[in-house]
Parts: sequence; structure tokens; C-alpha cells
Amino acid sequence: MEELLKRPTKRRGFYVEMRLLHKNGRQQQQLEKNSCFKYYKWVLWFSLTLYFFSSYFISHNKPIPLSRTHFSNSKSNLPSRALIESVNTTSLQHPTRGALEDLKIYVYELPSKYNTDWLSNERCSNHLFASEVAIHRALLNDDVIRTFDPYEADFFFVPVYVSCNFSTVNGFPAIGHARTLISSAIQLISSQYPFWNRTHGSDHVFVASHDYGACFHAMEDRAIADGIPEFLKKSIILQTFGVKYQHPCQEVENVVIPPYVSPVSVRKTLEKAPVSGRRDIQVFFRGKMEVHPKNVSGRFYSKRVRTVIWRKYNGDRRFYLQRHRFAGYQSEIVRSVFCLCPLGWAPWSPRLVESVVLGCVPVIIADGIRLPFPDAVKWSDISLTVAEKDVATLGPILDHVAATNLSIIQKNLWDPDVRRALLFNDRVEEGDATWQVIRALSQKLDRSYRRSEVSGQ
Repeated sequence: MEELLKRPTKRRGFYVEMRLLHKNGRQQQQLEKNSCFKYYKWVLWFSLTLYFFSSYFISHNKPIPLSRTHFSNSKSNLPSRALIESVNTTSLQHPTRGALEDLKIYVYELPSKYNTDWLSNERCSNHLFASEVAIHRALLNDDVIRTFDPYEADFFFVPVYVSCNFSTVNGFPAIGHARTLISSAIQLISSQYPFWNRTHGSDHVFVASHDYGACFHAMEDRAIADGIPEFLKKSIILQTFGVKYQHPCQEVENVVIPPYVSPVSVRKTLEKAPVSGRRDIQVFFRGKMEVHPKNVSGRFYSKRVRTVIWRKYNGDRRFYLQRHRFAGYQSEIVRSVFCLCPLGWAPWSPRLVESVVLGCVPVIIADGIRLPFPDAVKWSDISLTVAEKDVATLGPILDHVAATNLSIIQKNLWDPDVRRALLFNDRVEEGDATWQVIRALSQKLDRSYRRSEVSGQ
């Protein structure tokens, strides 16, 4: 522990020196007099010049986006092409420029039982709760925001995966072990490092990408009863759950993040989309809809909203409603004008992200929901919000929008910056979801022990 408390010497970079060594001055003079050696030097100079010249163009010229090999320049195709190009776009500028360039995050290297062991199940890194994996991976791959020197860190990321314990009964993530696993990780870092204890964890960051965040339960009443564990109440939680009213499961410093949607699956869907960009489905929803809502210990799924949708609009030619799972459902979203995003057990849903990135106008039916990254995504400009009590009048509401300002909403929806902000990539890219997380943390630097220490000197 004494060694940890002593600030380690910083290593600022790598320095490469190239020198030509000559063993014998006399041999060099003889060689220089030799015409063959002069020819050899010319060939060597020419080869090196050609090598560096070629390397420059290879590294600086980007490949042609896939969209340009599949789509024409007709006006009818512009929206579809914009969607694909925005997903294929890499960072134009490193995300650490400007206000973020000095922010540093230290990532704890925990034993594999807390994170990477769970990746043996492929679903762990691809399902809707996989932002805990995606953020960890992006930070590990970053070479500027991430620091290996914990003493220069503003925040400490604790990578614990708690959403990958899939039930053998229904296949859903079982998160009953979450509190124990995170508590164990905190005990480990607090006993081996001094950083948790000096702030009681206020500059430490965790991901809770479940129905009700750090309350770790899928049912709201149980989540409220259990509450956020005491050991997390001073930390920063990155969570998919958020509402605009008081709720015990967000009574902690938090950042609302989007559920995980694979950028690879989005790109593949867009590449296979109709070349014309035509959307032949007016209103789309696929998911659980109870014909007779089941009372689960006093709780009705989706507060009966989905049941009303099914009873009212099943059979309506404007609505394409499906109750059964289909692995290729993104191909239906990309053909749709409006995509319904009703609440389930929790207010949020991956449909929010899938609709936006596939160009379908999200129709949000979840009273009081707090949406991710409002500074980057102007949700009121790209979506519709319908009150739960008004769900029976969805038809007339959507007809009115289609006849008035639909084209304006769609134009806003095709903004590549909006789409980029909701997708997590393997590396931090300017404007993407992990970049938005870092940006949100930059607004919480009053929690940084390093900053307070500097300002106090």
C-alpha cells in the first residue's frame, strides 16, 4: 500500500532514435570511393522515399463508403444513402479535442470473474444491456482519455458486467447477483488502492444498464423497495433508466445512456434496405402484446398500453403489429414510417435507438421518460410523444402528423450526428455514445479529486 500511495514516475512517450553506425572509418572512405556504393546509396534513397510516400497515401486515403457502391445519386435515394454513410463514418476528429482533451479516466484491471469471463456467452456483448461491455471496450481502446496513471485520473471506471447471467428458463438476464458482485469489486479496489476511500467513491463510475438502473430489479415495486445499495449512492451511475419525476432508482448522480444496439447489425440492415428507400409500412410494432393483460402480483405489463394497441389496431391496414419474435425485425423497421416505442416493464426500450438509426420516426408512449443525451439529440425534433391515456387515438394522431409535418421530422431524423450519438463503437469516435458519456462526465468535474486537489493548492 505504501508503494501505491507514492506517486509513480510518469512516462510521457516513446522516443525513437535512428543512427547509422560505421565500424571503421577507413572502410567507409574506401566504400565511398567505390562507384558501386554510390549506386547502392541512390537505390536505397529512392526505395525509402517511395516507401514513405506510399505509406502516407495508404494511411490517409479512406476507402469508398459501401453506400457509394450500392446507391445512385437520385433524390429519392438520398435519405437511405445518408443513413448508411452516417453509420460507416469514423471519427473526423479525435474526441479529446476542445473541452474534453484534459479529462482522464482510469480503468481498473479487475480479475476476469467480474467482466471478461462472462463474454464466453456471445450474447453478453450484443444484447440490449451490453452498453456495460461496449463502454469498457471503448475506454480500453482509447489512448488519450484513458490514463494508466491513476494519480492523474479525474474519474475511475469500475468494469463489472452484471447483465450477462442469462436465465436458463426464459433467456432473460438474471440480475439477482448484481449487488453481491459489485460489492465484492468495491471491497477489492478499496483494499488494494487508495482512490475509493479518499472520496468514498464519488469519482467512480459504474454502468447499470437494466430496467431500473442501480435498483437491480425488473419489477418497479420490487426495485423501489430494494432501492440503490448504500455502497453506490455516492458514485456516478451510467443507466438506461430515467424519468422526469422523483424516483428512488435515480436518486444518485447519474447519466442516462441509450440501450445497446449493434452498429454492425444496423449497417448490414441498411445495406440490404430497398434501393428506392421506399417505406411501405405506415405504423410498425413487433413485441410482447398481451391480449388479456396478466396481473403479476398486482402489476399489469406495459400498464395495459400494449394491450390497448393490439385490441384497437390489430387488423387496421395502417398498422403492422406482430406479437412474435423475429430475428430480422430490423428489416421491418427500415421499411416503416412510424415505429411505436411503448413502455414495457420499464419506460425505455431498444426500439428508441433502433427506430432513429434506421430512419423510422419513433412514437414514444411512456409518460415522463427521460431520454439519453438531450444536448446532442433534440428528441422533440425527431420523434413524437403520445400520452399513455391517448393511446386509443393513435390512428388520428399519426394521420395528422403524416399530413402536416412528417417531412420535417424525417429531415431532422436523417441528421448523421443524431444517429452517431446513440451508437456505441469499439473505439471512441467523436460524437458517438461513449463520447457523449465522456462529455457528460466533463460536466461533473467538481467530483474529481485531482481537480479539487489542484484548486486547493
